[in-house]
Amino acid sequence: QVQLVESGGGLVQAGGSLRLSCAASGNIFSINGMGWYRQAPGKQRELVAVIPSAGRTNYGDSVKGRFTISRDNAKNTVYLQMNTLKPEDTALYYCNANYGPGYNIWGQGTQVTVSS
Repeated sequence: QVQLVESGGGLVQAGGSLRLSCAASGNIFSINGMGWYRQAPGKQRELVAVIPSAGRTNYGDSVKGRFTISRDNAKNTVYLQMNTLKPEDTALYYCNANYGPGYNIWGQGTQVTVSS
């Protein structure tokens, strides 16, 4: 099983940028894809971005054009570059590793707070 450790969250003003990192260790060879999800208070967890082992990246509608997901296979790390941040981007951001239908591993989450 894989272990995921997120970092890079924090407090930023609207219009600013942050980069989140997710380092994976353990059984990384069976991962189908990795991604980022977020959950704001009182709301359901939602897709931010995913990057499959093969295929195209996918983004949630609310972040398209502002966020970019990437991976460094040598470092077993996935990044989320977040630009032009808005107060509505405030949430707990979770890294995800997917092994197949219904089989997901989650990180502990990193808080992103965007002030207006």
